[in-house]
Amino acid sequence: MKFINLKQAGFLFLFFMPLLGFAHEVTNADQELLRTGSLWTYIQVGATHMLTGYDHLLFLAGVIFYLRSFKDILKFITVFTIGHCITLIGATYTGITANEHLVDAVIALSVLYKGFENLNGFEKLKVKSPDLLWMVGLFGLIHGFGLSTRLQSFDMGDQQLLAKILSFNLGVELGQVLALIPIVFIIKFSRKHKQFTAFYKAVNWYLVLAGLYLFIYQLYGYFNGH
Repeated sequence: MKFINLKQAGFLFLFFMPLLGFAHEVTNADQELLRTGSLWTYIQVGATHMLTGYDHLLFLAGVIFYLRSFKDILKFITVFTIGHCITLIGATYTGITANEHLVDAVIALSVLYKGFENLNGFEKLKVKSPDLLWMVGLFGLIHGFGLSTRLQSFDMGDQQLLAKILSFNLGVELGQVLALIPIVFIIKFSRKHKQFTAFYKAVNWYLVLAGLYLFIYQLYGYFNGH
């Protein structure tokens, strides 16, 4: 059964791998929109950025897979949201930045981490896993810093800087909500079927493979100046 699940995860990985490489790229069209657009444009680009931010969404899917009640889902997503709001707004406004490939490499490791934890990796290593709520908050800060590095790559000008940052952040939150609705629905629906255990293992193996791929991809971009 483990072999079948790993094979299923490998198929998912190969099928979606091309999309992972283009996760939340900054396009020339986005640059032009933000250069000439209004605050509403920043909301639109922020939402689009989150909806195409596959690394962020994979991590959130991994978190939700671990949870059962809507109350817990709301609690963990709130902690994650607070974390990424702090660094997205704070780092952008103060101009704190880092190489985007290195930040995204750490974000990729958060995806790998969540899949590994969901597969009881820590238990198999006979190591106590860190408190999940604290880890989600920590990864929220890192994910927000990744979003900040992307936003700072735009030419935002000098006018209404804080309003633009807040608008982009609002767009990110709207995009996150839109993305989470089908993710929560699919996971909740899948729990009702006998094949859920196989589905659970396959998806979490996919998170491990996708996180590893994205980590290597970002390091390659860093060392090759892409």
